[in-house]
Amino acid sequence: MAAPHPEYLRFTTHRSLTHRLVLSTLTGRPVHISQIRSSSPTQTGLAPHEISFLRLLESITNGSSIQISYTGTTLTYSPGLITGSVEGLGASGGVVKCILPETIRRGVSWFLIPLCILAPFSKAPVNVRFEGDGVITSATETGDISVDSVRTAILPLYEKFGILSSKLELRVLQRSCAGPGGKGGGGIVELRFGSQVRLPKTVHMNRSPGRVRRIRGVAYSTGVSASNNARMIHTARGILNPLVNDIHVAAQYDQAPLVSSRDKSDPGAKKRTGIGFGLCLVAESSVDGVLYSADVVAPSSGGVTPEDIGKQCAYQLLEIISQGGCVTRVGAATVLTLMAMGSEDVGRLRLGRDVIGTEDVVGLGRDLKMFGASNWGLRDVDEDDSTDIIVSVKGTGVGNIGKKIA
Repeated sequence: MAAPHPEYLRFTTHRSLTHRLVLSTLTGRPVHISQIRSSSPTQTGLAPHEISFLRLLESITNGSSIQISYTGTTLTYSPGLITGSVEGLGASGGVVKCILPETIRRGVSWFLIPLCILAPFSKAPVNVRFEGDGVITSATETGDISVDSVRTAILPLYEKFGILSSKLELRVLQRSCAGPGGKGGGGIVELRFGSQVRLPKTVHMNRSPGRVRRIRGVAYSTGVSASNNARMIHTARGILNPLVNDIHVAAQYDQAPLVSSRDKSDPGAKKRTGIGFGLCLVAESSVDGVLYSADVVAPSSGGVTPEDIGKQCAYQLLEIISQGGCVTRVGAATVLTLMAMGSEDVGRLRLGRDVIGTEDVVGLGRDLKMFGASNWGLRDVDEDDSTDIIVSVKGTGVGNIGKKIA
């Protein structure tokens, strides 16, 4: 008797593509996504960064099936087991290499955030090295955060779920901003995620977020004068010093990466790319685990001074702090997804109204419901001076099927 065909969950458009693939992999539910940029006159179907993510997903899983239509506008994905960086299953020497082409317009954080959500549920540690002409480590004009924000504002959130931060390492071996036209960069980034769990712990982050007690950050320059770092830091501190005494911003300078010039007459010729500068700031609250981050980078077209970047980043950080809650917009998807995948208990998360009301968070709630998770419970915070919302999330108990019970 032939095996029954799996019942696909059906979605349309490219929005939330990575998160739908992540939820499909975690729950084992196959998905069928259609109308992917079907009406776009210039970029029809899957974009280069989405193709690269599918290849990465195939490298860290075993038994996954990916089918793409001829036009690239329809994708069918049947998930396999998350194996991680196991030799013989897409890995070389225990490290999966993800080569990004020069046509990539998204920052490497676009790949890192969903990869980190999958990593705790892997059978083996996840070690991935991102390299190639398309790796952009800075923030991008398309809205991606920098690698520094992932390391300092996203990875610490995993500690709340019983995932050991001492076994998480994100190394930047070569920094890079976006190249000409916002494409490519030539950076090198390595993620080592060695903490796998059977079930994430139930999280209760419904207390007051407290007051900001210190600010940390990184100013980075690649291929331009190192004095840009000092100028960005000086301007940002001029705005933030009257508000917080404990501020420390590190300065990082790298030479611009060398990539192939693609000159047919001289195949060995190299060129410098990924030139630029930017600033990342992270504010730490008096309540453990509450972090607010801001990221600003100079546009690839130029025309912006370091003082402008420092000022913009400082004001962006203040705006994000004013939104309240215990988790910012960039970390909300990670925390809510891990809460939904955890033990069958009710966790609580405090979010600002401007965070929970975004299209991304509302869409995430709908997608989680499609994949079998419970509805969220929402209620106002019982404080006179707060407009925050308490989100109650019941875990589905999906957990890590590859992890042996201790």
